Amino acid sequence: QVHVVESGGGLVQAGGSLRLSCVVSGGAFSRYTLGWFRQVLGKEREFVAAVSQNNEYIDYSDSVKGRFTISRDNAKNAAYLQMNSVEPEDTGVYYCGADTATIPHSMWYYYDYLGQGTQVTVSS
Repeated sequence: QVHVVESGGGLVQAGGSLRLSCVVSGGAFSRYTLGWFRQVLGKEREFVAAVSQNNEYIDYSDSVKGRFTISRDNAKNAAYLQMNSVEPEDTGVYYCGADTATIPHSMWYYYDYLGQGTQVTVSS
């Protein structure tokens, strides 16, 4: 059984940085495309970033491009989201997803496995 666990969330001031981690266990990690999504209460879950199995495809939403960096470490079965120059609008629950598609999806419901999320709060 595949498990996805996010960590690293917390409270950060605007302009600061935060690094989220996503560990996937129970499956062949190198086969998975990985995506990050976020959701604010009352709003739809939105795409943040994604990376394919071999780093050939990396995609970001326009709202985080240039500030966030997605990466993966297949030896550690982990993916990361480095968040720099954070803004109050980045506040939300951040979810990590794993999927076997070759090209990353930007819609969370295409991902086979999703974690429980980690809360990120950016204060102004």
